[in-house]
Amino acid sequence: MPELRKDPILGRWVIIASERTGRPSDFKPEATFSDDVSKCPFCPGNEAKTPPEILAYNDPGREPNTKGWWLRVIPNKYPALDATLPVKRMGEGMYDQMSGTGTHEVIIETPDHFGHIADMPDKMAADIFWSFRDRMMELKKDPRFRYVLIFKNYGRKAGATLSHPHCQLIALPMVPIRVQQEMDGALGYFRYKERCVYCDMVREEQRFGKRVVDENERFIAIEPYASRSPFETWIIPKEHAGHFEKIDETGVAALAAMMKSVLGKMKRLLKDPSYNFIIHSTPMHEAETAHYHWHLEIMPKLTHVAGFEWGSGFYINPTPPESAAEMLRNA
Repeated sequence: MPELRKDPILGRWVIIASERTGRPSDFKPEATFSDDVSKCPFCPGNEAKTPPEILAYNDPGREPNTKGWWLRVIPNKYPALDATLPVKRMGEGMYDQMSGTGTHEVIIETPDHFGHIADMPDKMAADIFWSFRDRMMELKKDPRFRYVLIFKNYGRKAGATLSHPHCQLIALPMVPIRVQQEMDGALGYFRYKERCVYCDMVREEQRFGKRVVDENERFIAIEPYASRSPFETWIIPKEHAGHFEKIDETGVAALAAMMKSVLGKMKRLLKDPSYNFIIHSTPMHEAETAHYHWHLEIMPKLTHVAGFEWGSGFYINPTPPESAAEMLRNA
């Protein structure tokens, strides 16, 4: 069964997921994508090839796990964590570990094997983000889970092992160290200035303008001042909001429109690159705060993280964010 082990120096947790060694793609040089829809487990008509669905948006009268859906959420067939385990904390000498408790789900975005968020009808794109909210609200009821991380791996270089459009969700019994570092940094900024750093960032980027990619009434898309990689893009709500799952219907529509715009620009300018996106939000059971602000980060895979980055924690970005923003605006 999976385990969670804590690094005693940095305080980060690592998932030891021994069951995932059964995945066909494990330790191969490169994942093998297939565009044969008859073999794709995520395509309509192949519902029996996946675990039973948790959630589906579908036509009226449809039987579960059959055709007629336009979005499905299923358990990951090779989960990193086990939803049946209770949270159990243990020690092994000086080391700390926990049971590998958590959920690992797949959001199948569309029946279209060749679909892309940038090209979807507005409602279909909005339903992807609405499904994130639905699942987070449901998982929030489970007291074992403190954090839900939603992410997408698109393309081989981004770690995708299937080409059919999908996102993933992992619920965790702790807050990931990356999120905790953001929250701690935002709290330090707030204690010094009595303002939210993300709200200040929105105002500064609107004033400066050169790193803005796009904006609408609810969201702004920017190239961060200290971008880690070329064309790294953040989408940030303009109004202060800590919890993604509290987003309303208008916000979902505006977020989907912004994602379609940004990913469409990347697709045109960068020739449909592999990318990851992640949503960082306030931990589920924590109250709304004045210092932390949920946001979405998109990282196209255009460079490689190598020895210097691993050894130092520095990133080398050959494309200034101001130049990247200008190119995306004009795409």
